[in-house]
Amino acid sequence: MRTRYLLLALGYISPFSALDAQELPIQNLEEVVVSDTRVRRYADGHKVTEVRDSTLQRNGIFMTSLLNFNSNIYFKENGLGMVSSPAFRGTNASHTAVIWNGININSQLNGQVDFNTVNPLNYSSVAIRSGGGSVQFGTGAIGGTVHLNNDLKFEKHFEHQVVTGYGSFDTRSVNYNNSFGTGKWSSSFGVNYNSSDNDYVYLETDERNSNGEFEHLNINFNAGYLLSEEQVLRLYHQSFVGDRNLSGTLVAPGRSRYKDNQHRTQLEWAKLGSKVTHKIKAAHLYDVFKYFENKDSEFFSEGRVTNLLARYSLDVELSNALRLNSFLEYNNFSGTGSNFGSPQRNDLAITALLKHKFSDKLRYNLSLRQDVSSDFSSPVVFSMDGSYDFGKVYQLQLNASRNFRLPTFNDLYWQPGGNLDLRPEQSYQVDLGHQIKWNPLTIRLNSYYIATEDMIRWLPNTSGIWSPVNVDDVQIYGVEVELGFKRAIGKTQEIDVRTNYAYTVSEDKETGEQLIYVPFHRGNASLAYRLGDFSTFYQHLYNGAVRIIGGELEGYQVANAGITYNIKTDGKLQCRLGLTLNNIFNTYYENIALRPMPNRNIQTQFLLNF
Repeated sequence: MRTRYLLLALGYISPFSALDAQELPIQNLEEVVVSDTRVRRYADGHKVTEVRDSTLQRNGIFMTSLLNFNSNIYFKENGLGMVSSPAFRGTNASHTAVIWNGININSQLNGQVDFNTVNPLNYSSVAIRSGGGSVQFGTGAIGGTVHLNNDLKFEKHFEHQVVTGYGSFDTRSVNYNNSFGTGKWSSSFGVNYNSSDNDYVYLETDERNSNGEFEHLNINFNAGYLLSEEQVLRLYHQSFVGDRNLSGTLVAPGRSRYKDNQHRTQLEWAKLGSKVTHKIKAAHLYDVFKYFENKDSEFFSEGRVTNLLARYSLDVELSNALRLNSFLEYNNFSGTGSNFGSPQRNDLAITALLKHKFSDKLRYNLSLRQDVSSDFSSPVVFSMDGSYDFGKVYQLQLNASRNFRLPTFNDLYWQPGGNLDLRPEQSYQVDLGHQIKWNPLTIRLNSYYIATEDMIRWLPNTSGIWSPVNVDDVQIYGVEVELGFKRAIGKTQEIDVRTNYAYTVSEDKETGEQLIYVPFHRGNASLAYRLGDFSTFYQHLYNGAVRIIGGELEGYQVANAGITYNIKTDGKLQCRLGLTLNNIFNTYYENIALRPMPNRNIQTQFLLNF
């Protein structure tokens, strides 16, 4: 398996790495071209948290761990490295849309992204946008959106980074990334290989995680070419190849295996004028899986889905105060699988976003979207958001929206259990935010309310078969607090403190009960300190008790700590050694019932920049 992965990786080596550097004077294009401007330009009333640089490297190879300790998103994991599902603001996994360089990549089968298949080291930044976003990002963007961005630098540079790691449970990781740019070309290439025996001890028992082995390969290639002073052509590609056994539970040892491949490619042409911007995007998304109920058997079930996307967008600066962005998007979904036949769907979306800068202090956006689907009558969705500055320190934010989620292929066609009579989910929400920036302190306080109609849930029917039905009208409300403090002390010291807290009520209106796997209380805190060439950090996560079927799962607290040392070198060469101790208090905890998470473990890291 590893030989096959290596050959595949070599086939993707950047073709631009051997180009001679050449300068081209650019007037209208910036040196750095961001992959998704909407999350920054049309989000005045939303809380947007961006994670960059050393924070991306702090939590290892899984996006789950990064967001667990740096956001208010709650994750349900079937064990380390297994399927990881987000719960954003009391919603379920299919209500968090993942946006890769501007397009929604949630699975058309189960409606979600497995965050343990996403490697943080593959991206320039990760942004978390709280609140509804169906107008801009489509189906499923109800609780919030997570944005994976690959920005392109056209300034002259050629940089390499190698990150290797080894740790407990024979966990191995090798990551290579390069970034290349001239005045005309830009490219980045990355390959990541991660594997683990994953045989950690189940604390308080005599058992081990005996069926948790995994191997992951990620390949990323991004490139841009400036056709003229106003035109740019961009290509983004990502491949994931995964092979993992699926951990069992305390009462049922695991024996199954899951292999999945994901391939995503998008090509975009943009003409960036001083007043008018045109963009044409085409994308091909392909997901395939094989599931072996018995890993030693030759029998398996399988499925695959292809998505072809085409989008034209027009962004016009009508005046110094008004800006209009509109786009037309077409998606063709086709699938085939052992349990859901060969379904197809065609979706067309028409969207308009108006941005008005009323004054230097007041800005707001008005948005409208209509989807036309071959399978459903989709609702018209809308959003309004804005912000007002009370002086230089305090900003008030407000957003309100109507959002939706279409049933997936699994919801409709899975056999046994699929339900062709399902209706799209609809959601209304409002969010009030307060932001205080008093250098070096930042405080954010958000309160929100979400009302969801026709929520789709899989429940056992009279025959004992699990089937999706529109049963729930759910109301969700809560408060989020985010605090940040970052300050340099002289030239050799820096301190960085981040905290998040969320209080969430997510209840069935009919019964008044909290939905399962939604904690009332959740918080995390991190402290990073640098002194010269030494850096250290501490992370702490608190997750309150959650309701489960037939009872309650206890809350838990878990902490990590690490230290790094920068080795002095000559020239551009930079070396860094790191050691991280995960679960330092050796806490027994489960975030899904009967599925213990790892005991105390060590991860080492060696980073080389040149």
